[in-house]
Formats: sequence, structure tokens, C-alpha cells
Amino acid sequence: MPPATDAAPQPGQRGLALAGAGIVVTGAGSGIGAALATRFAAAGARVVVNDLDAGAARSVADRIDGYAVPADAAVEVDVRRLVDTARHWLGRIDLFCANAGVSVGGGLDSPDEAWDQSWQVNVLAHVYAARALLPHWLAAGRGRLLVTASAAGLLTMLGGAPYSVSKHAALAFAEWLRATYAHRGITVQALCPQGVRTPMLARAEGFSSALLDAGAISPEEVAESVVAALDGDRFLILPHPEVAQFYARRATDPDRWLHAMNRIQQRLEAGEG
Repeated sequence: MPPATDAAPQPGQRGLALAGAGIVVTGAGSGIGAALATRFAAAGARVVVNDLDAGAARSVADRIDGYAVPADAAVEVDVRRLVDTARHWLGRIDLFCANAGVSVGGGLDSPDEAWDQSWQVNVLAHVYAARALLPHWLAAGRGRLLVTASAAGLLTMLGGAPYSVSKHAALAFAEWLRATYAHRGITVQALCPQGVRTPMLARAEGFSSALLDAGAISPEEVAESVVAALDGDRFLILPHPEVAQFYARRATDPDRWLHAMNRIQQRLEAGEG
């Protein structure tokens, strides 16, 4: 088991020193999760790689000299096993990246199974992680949770009701954690990218693909944004800077925002027709 080092953050520090830090990344077999794990390891962190796909987790872990723990981030007993195993291997968990997610498109036609899956993976996975992590972190007076939400959680995603609604809920849970535990040394941050060139985007169809393709960035660019944000403690991490402007417009004039979104919807429908 790699020993914990003195490089870990001390109570009261705003940033996280990656060298020597113990980090867990869920959904790290590909996409953003793999990029995060790779970037953290390059900075000297000790990384536990989690994914539902055991082969993918091991492949990434082997490449970065990390430790693979295959598990389902949407099953609480699996999450507790992941956290216990990671704590044993790392000595402590300085940062937990709750990154696993699913993208389910559709609207009112989406079956209940799609809503259930979106809720389990995109929301309850974060709840399970927090339940497993917080007792140790609160006792130590420090800990950092990174929730991968989405710009869809700040704005919306036309053509993807289960995804949009569940990402709003993920963001709301992250906000609640931050407001509840910040004074006790717990830093919670929400990663909210728009389009990212991942297998998830490649599988997107219709409206989602049309809206996100043009401005899509690489997972590695997202990882760089995260590393920069870990140097401080700001809540929102926005790899696409324009999202901040969109979010402000939505908040200050929701009627105008919704009217504009509906116009986009109409144009997309006309284009598909």
C-alpha cells in the first residue's frame, strides 16, 4: 500500500496539492474520467480507477500505475466497498471524483426504466459517495468531492429530459453539500462542461448531438480545467466559459431564456423535418 505523504492538504488550505494526494475517480474507464485519472497521476497523485467495466478500469490503472477497483457507482454496497478499498490502498482519500454518469435522451416518450437509470447513476451515485466519505472527512476536518454534473444541470438539454432533469438534481445535491459542510472543511465542486468528445457524445443522437458537436472539447481539456480549479475552491468548474454567461442570463430573465430555448427547439425540429 503506498504510504500517505506530507503533501496532503492541511485544514484551512483552499487548494489541493496533487503530488502525493490520494484520489478516486469513478467512471474512469474512458472519457472525462480516464482523462482526469491520467492527469492526476501525471501530477504525482496516487489514483484509484473505478469503472463498471472491469477491463477498462484495469487498462487505465495499468497505464498510469494506479489501482483498479471495478464497481457500480450506482449501487451503495459497491460504493462503500470502493471507498473502503481505496482508503486501504491510499491511506486516505483526499479527493473523490464522482464522475460516473449516463446520458439518456428522449422526452415524454422516455420509458420509466430510462428515468430510473438516470436517477440512480446521475444522482444517487453522488449520495452514496457522500454517505461513505463524509464520516471520515468530517472527523479529519478536510475532504474534497468533485461532482461531474453538466452544463445541462445549469441550463437544460433539449431532447434529453431524463439527462437534463437528473443533472439538475446532481447539481442541487452538490450545492446542498457545499452549503451544509463548507465550514467543517469539506470542499465540494461541480464540474459542468458542455459538449465533450467522449463515447457518450458519440452515442448521442438528434437534438443533443446537433447542439453539442460544434463546441465540443477534448476530455484532456476538461481535465486541465479541473486541475486549475483544484488550486482553489470555487464551486462551479466551467470548461466552456460561455456557460457562465448563459447561466447568468437564465437567472436574471428566465422568461426570455426559455423563449430563446424554445426558438432553438423550433429550429431543430424544422431542420430535422
